[in-house]
Amino acid sequence: MTKHTVSCGTLVLNSTGQLLLCHVTHTAAWDIPKGMRDPGETSLEAAMRELREEAGVVFEVERFIDLGEFDYRRDKGLHLFRVEAFDELGDLAQLACTSYFPHAKTGKPTLEMDDFRWAGREEISQLCWPRMGALLLTLDW
Repeated sequence: MTKHTVSCGTLVLNSTGQLLLCHVTHTAAWDIPKGMRDPGETSLEAAMRELREEAGVVFEVERFIDLGEFDYRRDKGLHLFRVEAFDELGDLAQLACTSYFPHAKTGKPTLEMDDFRWAGREEISQLCWPRMGALLLTLDW
Protein backbone atom coordinates (compact mmCIF):
# COMPACT_ATOMS: atom_id res chain seq x y z
CA MET A 1 0.00 0.00 0.00
CA THR A 2 1.36 3.41 -0.95
CA LYS A 3 1.66 6.00 1.75
CA HIS A 4 -0.91 8.73 1.21
CA THR A 5 0.64 12.16 1.73
CA VAL A 6 -1.13 15.49 1.99
CA SER A 7 0.00 18.81 0.60
CA CYS A 8 -1.53 21.89 2.25
CA GLY A 9 -2.23 25.16 0.48
CA THR A 10 -4.12 28.43 0.53
CA LEU A 11 -6.31 30.13 -2.05
CA VAL A 12 -5.70 33.85 -1.47
CA LEU A 13 -8.34 36.00 -3.15
CA ASN A 14 -8.35 39.72 -3.85
CA SER A 15 -11.38 42.02 -3.87
CA THR A 16 -12.21 41.14 -7.50
CA GLY A 17 -12.12 37.38 -6.84
CA GLN A 18 -8.76 36.77 -8.49
CA LEU A 19 -6.44 34.12 -7.10
CA LEU A 20 -2.86 34.73 -5.94
CA LEU A 21 -0.44 32.58 -7.95
CA CYS A 22 3.29 32.07 -7.44
CA HIS A 23 5.60 31.39 -10.39
CA VAL A 24 7.53 28.13 -9.96
CA THR A 25 11.21 28.93 -10.60
CA HIS A 26 12.72 27.45 -13.80
CA THR A 27 9.31 26.33 -15.15
CA ALA A 28 6.52 27.89 -17.20
CA ALA A 29 3.99 27.08 -14.46
CA TRP A 30 2.29 29.10 -11.78
CA ASP A 31 0.93 27.49 -8.60
CA ILE A 32 -0.81 28.31 -5.35
CA PRO A 33 1.37 28.50 -2.24
CA LYS A 34 1.36 24.92 -0.92
CA GLY A 35 3.55 22.18 0.46
CA MET A 36 3.89 19.13 2.65
CA ARG A 37 3.13 19.05 6.37
CA ASP A 38 6.12 18.91 8.69
CA PRO A 39 5.98 16.26 11.45
CA GLY A 40 3.55 17.35 14.17
CA GLU A 41 1.98 20.12 12.07
CA THR A 42 -1.74 20.41 11.42
CA SER A 43 -2.96 21.05 7.87
CA LEU A 44 -3.74 24.66 8.78
CA GLU A 45 -0.29 25.20 10.32
CA ALA A 46 1.33 23.76 7.18
CA ALA A 47 -0.78 25.93 4.86
CA MET A 48 0.05 29.04 6.89
CA ARG A 49 3.78 28.19 6.91
CA GLU A 50 3.86 27.52 3.16
CA LEU A 51 2.08 30.83 2.46
CA ARG A 52 4.65 32.63 4.61
CA GLU A 53 7.66 30.79 3.10
CA GLU A 54 6.59 30.89 -0.54
CA ALA A 55 5.06 34.38 -0.70
CA GLY A 56 5.98 36.18 2.52
CA VAL A 57 2.28 36.56 3.38
CA VAL A 58 0.86 36.20 6.90
CA PHE A 59 -2.82 36.34 7.87
CA GLU A 60 -4.44 35.80 11.26
CA VAL A 61 -5.48 32.17 11.80
CA GLU A 62 -9.17 33.18 12.12
CA ARG A 63 -9.21 34.32 8.48
CA PHE A 64 -8.48 30.86 7.06
CA ILE A 65 -11.59 29.03 5.83
CA ASP A 66 -11.14 25.25 5.64
CA LEU A 67 -12.22 24.00 2.20
CA GLY A 68 -11.32 20.38 3.00
CA GLU A 69 -9.12 17.72 1.45
CA PHE A 70 -9.27 16.92 -2.26
CA ASP A 71 -7.91 14.14 -4.44
CA TYR A 72 -4.84 15.57 -6.13
CA ARG A 73 -2.72 12.66 -7.28
CA ARG A 74 -3.02 8.93 -6.78
CA ASP A 75 -0.50 9.14 -3.93
CA LYS A 76 -1.28 12.63 -2.64
CA GLY A 77 -4.18 14.64 -1.30
CA LEU A 78 -4.45 18.41 -1.20
CA HIS A 79 -5.92 20.14 1.86
CA LEU A 80 -7.00 23.65 0.91
CA PHE A 81 -7.88 26.78 2.83
CA ARG A 82 -9.17 30.11 1.55
CA VAL A 83 -8.38 33.65 2.70
CA GLU A 84 -10.06 36.82 1.48
CA ALA A 85 -7.17 39.28 1.17
CA PHE A 86 -9.26 42.03 -0.43
CA ASP A 87 -6.74 44.76 -1.40
CA GLU A 88 -4.40 44.23 1.57
CA LEU A 89 -1.48 42.80 -0.41
CA GLY A 90 -1.11 45.92 -2.55
CA ASP A 91 1.74 45.75 -5.04
CA LEU A 92 2.71 42.10 -5.41
CA ALA A 93 6.33 43.15 -6.07
CA GLN A 94 6.66 43.37 -2.27
CA LEU A 95 6.02 39.61 -1.90
CA ALA A 96 9.04 37.40 -1.39
CA CYS A 97 9.77 33.70 -1.29
CA THR A 98 12.16 32.52 1.44
CA SER A 99 12.20 28.77 0.69
CA TYR A 100 14.81 27.14 -1.49
CA PHE A 101 15.47 23.88 -3.32
CA PRO A 102 18.78 22.58 -4.69
CA HIS A 103 19.12 23.43 -8.40
CA ALA A 104 18.96 20.22 -10.49
CA LYS A 105 22.27 20.85 -12.31
CA THR A 106 24.34 23.07 -10.04
CA GLY A 107 22.99 22.04 -6.62
CA LYS A 108 22.94 25.74 -5.67
CA PRO A 109 20.07 26.89 -3.43
CA THR A 110 17.31 28.21 -5.71
CA LEU A 111 14.16 30.08 -4.69
CA GLU A 112 11.04 27.91 -5.04
CA MET A 113 8.97 30.85 -6.33
CA ASP A 114 10.29 33.82 -8.29
CA ASP A 115 7.25 35.95 -9.16
CA PHE A 116 3.65 36.60 -8.11
CA ARG A 117 0.44 37.58 -9.89
CA TRP A 118 -3.33 37.66 -9.62
CA ALA A 119 -5.23 35.41 -12.01
CA GLY A 120 -8.87 35.12 -12.95
CA ARG A 121 -10.68 31.81 -13.39
CA GLU A 122 -10.35 32.11 -17.19
CA GLU A 123 -6.52 32.15 -16.94
CA ILE A 124 -6.00 29.20 -14.59
CA SER A 125 -5.83 26.39 -17.15
CA GLN A 126 -3.19 28.25 -19.19
CA LEU A 127 -1.04 29.22 -16.19
CA CYS A 128 -1.12 26.25 -13.79
CA TRP A 129 0.04 22.65 -14.04
CA PRO A 130 -2.80 20.68 -15.71
CA ARG A 131 -3.77 18.72 -12.56
CA MET A 132 -3.78 21.84 -10.36
CA GLY A 133 -5.67 23.88 -12.94
CA ALA A 134 -8.35 21.22 -13.29
CA LEU A 135 -8.79 20.98 -9.51
CA LEU A 136 -8.94 24.76 -9.02
CA LEU A 137 -11.63 25.07 -11.69
CA THR A 138 -13.87 22.60 -9.81
CA LEU A 139 -13.86 24.84 -6.73
CA ASP A 140 -16.14 27.77 -5.99
CA TRP A 141 -13.68 30.57 -5.22
